[in-house]
Amino acid sequence: MSKMNIAVVGYGYWGPNLVRNFSWLNETHVKYVCDLDETRLEKVQALFPNVEITTTDYQQILDDPQITAVAIATPVGTHFPLAKAALEAGKHVLIEKPMTDKAEDAATLNALAKKMDRLIMVDHTFLYTGAVKKIKELVDAGQIGDIYYFDSVRVNLGLFQNDVNVIWDLAPHDLSIMKYIIGKKPVSVSANGVSHVKNNLENIAYLSVFYEDSTFAHFHINWLSPIKVRQILIGGSEKMIVYNDMENTEKIKVYDSGVELNTGDKDLLYQALVQYRTGDMYAPKLDQTEALKTECQHFVDCIRQGKSPISDGEFGLEIVKILEAAQSSIKQQGKNIKLEEI
Repeated sequence: MSKMNIAVVGYGYWGPNLVRNFSWLNETHVKYVCDLDETRLEKVQALFPNVEITTTDYQQILDDPQITAVAIATPVGTHFPLAKAALEAGKHVLIEKPMTDKAEDAATLNALAKKMDRLIMVDHTFLYTGAVKKIKELVDAGQIGDIYYFDSVRVNLGLFQNDVNVIWDLAPHDLSIMKYIIGKKPVSVSANGVSHVKNNLENIAYLSVFYEDSTFAHFHINWLSPIKVRQILIGGSEKMIVYNDMENTEKIKVYDSGVELNTGDKDLLYQALVQYRTGDMYAPKLDQTEALKTECQHFVDCIRQGKSPISDGEFGLEIVKILEAAQSSIKQQGKNIKLEEI
């Protein structure tokens, strides 16, 4: 089987990781790396001598019939025009998260991909980690029971962005995990946030996501924390999970803990009794394969097998809708925004 020719567009923070992983796959060959900064391109050949062509001309990639797929790792404001041009040129597309900066644009890309019979996938890398895959396995097997809540904290000192606020920068990670794990569509979003710098982009925010049932998700995101925290709590009717991404070994801990509420006569609240259950804790073994390698392989497999990716365009669109709703809510002092209105 011949190798699939890939072009990586954007060689800033994330682009080198894409070049490295696609270069290491047996099924792919990185033919192009494209960036507007020629000083960045000068580094490519030294690190990745297998790359045939470095260019500042994106059109050169679009015009090459040998290119099967384009991986886009550029600022979010450029995702839509770059992805649209690639799809129109008949290329499959992998886009760095978030998919676009407008839900309308994401929907347009999905419609275009369907029309061109091309695959579009969003680079929500955390879905391909051993930790998140294990959580999904436990939830799907019914071991956690009904999910009551999803509580996330993702904070650190910097890195301040000049084009998006902290919600668009950090929240997509945990929003994608939430969507993947819970599986149900949320109905509304409420958010509050403030800016402490001159660009008026919020650097700290709190985001709540509501479902039709009693499932609830909450996110704390912050660029001004003195410590780095990457933690998710998932509470279920049977067990609870703590996912600490800063842990080197036991990233996932499963607790046989919970409560049972015996209400008796529902009209007599004073008769309610809460029984607490505290059992064992265990840390399951996790797949240690690099998440981005797994994701790149998944992208290639889906193209060759005609399958829909885990983080396909519809998945990416829903995340953008939540981000847009959160942005709207912040501007309206935490107003609850219906996602069907986005």
